[in-house]
Amino acid sequence: MSTGVSAQSGQEKGQPQHDQAHHKRYLAIFMPFLTSERIRREGGLRDGLLPRADANPAASSSTSPPVPRPLVTTCETRGALRLAATDPVALRRGLRAGMALTDARARHPDLIALPDDPAADRALLERLADWARRYTPLLAQDPPDALVLDMTGGAHLFGGEEALLADIRARLTAMGFTPRLAIAGTPEAAAALTRARRNQTDGPDPIIASGTEEAALRPLSLRALRVAPETCEALERMGLRRVEDILLRPRAPFAARFGADLLARIDAALGRLRSGIGARIEAPAYLAERRFFEPILASEDVARTLERLAEELCAMLTRHGEGATRLEYMLFRVDGAVRRISLQSGRPVRDPDRIMLLFREKLAGLHDALDVGHGFDLARLSAIAVGRLDETSLRLDERARGQALARLIDTLGARLGEERVRIPVAGDAHLPEEAARLRRPFDRPYSGRTTARSSTRSAPWLPPSSWLATAAPDRPIRLFDQPEPIEALASVPDGPPLRFRWRRVLHETIAYEGPERIAPPWWRGGRLTRDYFCVEDRAGRRFWLFRHGLYMRETQSPRWYLHGLFG
Repeated sequence: MSTGVSAQSGQEKGQPQHDQAHHKRYLAIFMPFLTSERIRREGGLRDGLLPRADANPAASSSTSPPVPRPLVTTCETRGALRLAATDPVALRRGLRAGMALTDARARHPDLIALPDDPAADRALLERLADWARRYTPLLAQDPPDALVLDMTGGAHLFGGEEALLADIRARLTAMGFTPRLAIAGTPEAAAALTRARRNQTDGPDPIIASGTEEAALRPLSLRALRVAPETCEALERMGLRRVEDILLRPRAPFAARFGADLLARIDAALGRLRSGIGARIEAPAYLAERRFFEPILASEDVARTLERLAEELCAMLTRHGEGATRLEYMLFRVDGAVRRISLQSGRPVRDPDRIMLLFREKLAGLHDALDVGHGFDLARLSAIAVGRLDETSLRLDERARGQALARLIDTLGARLGEERVRIPVAGDAHLPEEAARLRRPFDRPYSGRTTARSSTRSAPWLPPSSWLATAAPDRPIRLFDQPEPIEALASVPDGPPLRFRWRRVLHETIAYEGPERIAPPWWRGGRLTRDYFCVEDRAGRRFWLFRHGLYMRETQSPRWYLHGLFG
């Protein structure tokens, strides 16, 4: 089995020969029939074929090939059902988005009309964006039916821009899509070139050299730049339909009449204004990937590939004195499906064996098996977040301080999920429900630049070791999020309870400790003092309850609450 291997980091990525700052390259992918192709891919069309009208009923189906029926989606607009999207068959029959459904049915009674589902279209576009990450991590969605990829300095990895377009077209076509592609020096120009193409008979996919966008955009319609429809209609009534009609005339009247958006779109497409795609994710700091000429099908090959990628990634991390705190293993299937497996580490890690252990725990904890399907043709291991990892001093037993706890947290997070692992931290409050809180061990307690006021609020007033040593023995094992009201009877109004009723069960007190008085935060106002008692009933159960309010000083009738259970 032949494989292709590549590994790169933010410092080691291959650089093109020209200046990237002035020669950006963007690839636009426009799918005009995304909605109808989604419906056909998902099997939402049960009766998509109609026999020819002139077919002889006695003739066999082989002599009379079926004719596809036009497919459209509808949405309610201004109190009437109108076409939202069409498929190629409906488009060839003269049906357009915005047409009333009744008019469309009058022309073509065999029309198939389904309700529009924008959420499903967005989900499909999101999956296609994940699939496009096989070419570059710097990409953005252009809703509702397009993607834009920043391929600056990356096309040579796929044999050049022409080979890159051919590969994308072949893969999307095999997946059941009808893409229109273009490459230009600005994302707006590339997107406009794809939308200006009516069909694939217009010639090869356009590749426009950086700096020559004006010559390519001059003959295009203003609608290809996605100018506001009302602006396009007003300009068309004036006989101005193409981009060159605006470029050949003074700019001031257009700005005064239609605002700055029209000229801004043209300037951005021509590269006169700096624009970007707003990538959906940041490029990983380090990545290692392996491409397969023949897809891998065995789970052993998937694990072996991960092991080799981990070695390559850790070698890069070691050279730069860093470790990964968030890792992502991506598997690209030949049918376009993408599987992502992510994990976090409490401390920076660059040990391949440690990374393999965490991923094995992660895979063991997955509810759904790793679906190989028709095989994976690309595997990528990325270090999404990194941290400085200097050499640690070892103890006499040759173990780093805190290493065992970090390994335990990482293993539990990989097996159970990072969102299920919590550690207690001390808070700046005396009230029991606010004195401690649980946070994710992978979250940094301090991040970014903080002011004196914010740092005072976020830093605990006691170090965790002091808090655990002093507060833990006096607190119950089970502390309720909110105290529960109880009915209590005391010998004197400010004494301990003789008996109390909690959840319809009566408990008699045989021993108690307390009170422990906790005053409320004075700056909040309106709160009462608490007197806590640790009491034991005849069955040996121990409770932590408090009287809310000082008798005759804060209230005439203090109320009782149960706040926790011992044992």
